[in-house]
Amino acid sequence: MSPSLPPGLLRLPIAHRALHDRAAGRVENSPAAIQAAIDAGYAIEIDLQLSSDGVAMVFHDDDLDRLTAAKGPVGAKTAAELMQLTLTDSTEKIHTLPQILAQIADRAPLLIELKDQTRAMAPSDGRLEAATAKALQGYTGDVAVMSFNPHMIYHMARLAPQIPRGLTTSAYDEADWHPLPAATCASLREIPDYDATGSCFISHEAADLARSRVADLKAKGAAILCWTIRSPAEDTQARKIADNVTFEQYMPPHCP
Repeated sequence: MSPSLPPGLLRLPIAHRALHDRAAGRVENSPAAIQAAIDAGYAIEIDLQLSSDGVAMVFHDDDLDRLTAAKGPVGAKTAAELMQLTLTDSTEKIHTLPQILAQIADRAPLLIELKDQTRAMAPSDGRLEAATAKALQGYTGDVAVMSFNPHMIYHMARLAPQIPRGLTTSAYDEADWHPLPAATCASLREIPDYDATGSCFISHEAADLARSRVADLKAKGAAILCWTIRSPAEDTQARKIADNVTFEQYMPPHCP
């Protein structure tokens, strides 16, 4: 079984891709967005992709097109090449996980999402998981890891059993998840890998929090986080079920 979530990830609202505001030059997952979250006293969620040479990069998308002037997959470039790319509407570059861990330095609880490297929720090769585990060796701050792909959490259980881990979960509406096969959506919708991965939490799609499987896991002691809350009204509604929220586009009050 995974260690429990650090209390800060249950108490402090979690800034989705850090406290980003592209109009203000704070692009998602950027050092400026991370610093803003630290300064505001929030917990932080970031995303990881893998460079071609096996370095964990703090970046959400599979491809570079939306957030840089470059084109194509993140995984087609080396870490050195990625670190030279300027984030759109910003003066900042893409950073590695070790660089971001050094920036945070135990000043905010951190929730790390490992992005599915297979694009099909298939068994992964473990490279991003290994890079993540290596970067977290010796990190003393509050941290937990999660992924939509259960295979990646199996790897994290093996590589870094001391790090709290969980599953990012969803209603898996087939239209939203196309081209993921309908059978895969149906399977993942029921969160079948929670116990086998030794997870201690889920981060579930907010609009689907009323699902009976979520209630079942909560009754069995799972911590329930959710994504992505964008207003005070959504926050209030989500907290009827969820223990904490992942948010963007508004500034939630800090929980006592």
